[in-house]
Amino acid sequence: MEAVIAAKPIIKVAALCGSLRKGSYNRGLVRSAIEVSKSINGLEMEYIDISPLPMLNTDLEGEGTFPPAVEAFRQKIKEADSIFFASPEYNYSVTAPLKNAIDWASRPPNVWADKAAAIVSAGGGFGGGRSQYHLRQIGVYIDLHFINKPEFFLNAFQPPAKFDSDGNLVDESIKERLKEVLISLQAFTLRLQGKL
Repeated sequence: MEAVIAAKPIIKVAALCGSLRKGSYNRGLVRSAIEVSKSINGLEMEYIDISPLPMLNTDLEGEGTFPPAVEAFRQKIKEADSIFFASPEYNYSVTAPLKNAIDWASRPPNVWADKAAAIVSAGGGFGGGRSQYHLRQIGVYIDLHFINKPEFFLNAFQPPAKFDSDGNLVDESIKERLKEVLISLQAFTLRLQGKL
């Protein structure tokens, strides 16, 4: 009798980048992660652009409604099973655009709640690590559940070159590290959903 192998449920991942700059190394990490995700059975990743979001101002809210760009963003987050953040470090913390996006999606009803999440970052020195710690603190309040391992901090300026002049990741070993993060995120998402 042949064993029947059950297909893995599809996990939808929303990928966000805290930098708005097209050539950003963190944006390069998102592009690479989306490419890598295609080799992982049961994982679908989509980049969600946060640049159209207005600065948070509750005067822009109606009776249970938000500006169109905010409504569209909130819907994408709501539909996702998990979140992939590429979070650069600005002044030892998360960027203003990323915090703004987080705050909009946390307005009642909070659409981040009970989702799994992962963070990667590229930068100098500590590789954006301080932004990750702040993002984890924010996650506590909005009920996001971050994977703990593997951690991913990338010193983008230490030779040899890891990105090309357009911000595309060219280091194959780093792509393998991204894959490990995505596999861990997938497994943790399935556990949170009671499917593993």
